[in-house]
Amino acid sequence: MDLSPNPDSPPSGGGNGGGGGSSSSSSSPSMGAGTPQSPSRYEAQKRRDWNTFGQYLRNHRPPLSLAQCSGAHVLEFLRYLDQFGKTKVHTAACPFFGHPSPPAPCPCPLRQAWGSLDALVGRLRAAYEENGGRPESNPFAARAVRLYLREVREHQARARGVSYEKKKRKKPQQLQAGDSSGLHGHQHHPPPPPPAAAC
Repeated sequence: MDLSPNPDSPPSGGGNGGGGGSSSSSSSPSMGAGTPQSPSRYEAQKRRDWNTFGQYLRNHRPPLSLAQCSGAHVLEFLRYLDQFGKTKVHTAACPFFGHPSPPAPCPCPLRQAWGSLDALVGRLRAAYEENGGRPESNPFAARAVRLYLREVREHQARARGVSYEKKKRKKPQQLQAGDSSGLHGHQHHPPPPPPAAAC
């Protein structure tokens, strides 16, 4: 099976799977695959991911139809993809556990990065509905899948010493700094002490 190239390619536009799924349904109303225009990078990746998942279902023992697929099968698929991962995830016994840039190699396993899995699930959730699946029975939107992604995110954050929250915290600080400089113009230094302190 040559499944490795599909899940490893990182999402270019939407790191968040939920955002990617909603944008695709509004941007690609065409149902047919034989459109003369070349598909966007997102649409092409979504088609490859969908084909990979279909191949996984066919190779499953026993083979599964899409109607039989559940959240548990999606979890099996996501765990299966770890063998093609390129992200080093340190074990608790590793001396580099929690270090974002280890100074030396270690034998810890390679896994799929959380962001790649999250984006993959978002694309497959959209593809499922575009291929006739009902939203209420979408296995990619199952609660077990959301919980699994959250666990992977938290585990990888601890093991790799990467805080996913940092990016969210920096933006408001930068915006506040930008807003204060925009509102006050030239006030870049702290205000002078009150006059009563001179006595």
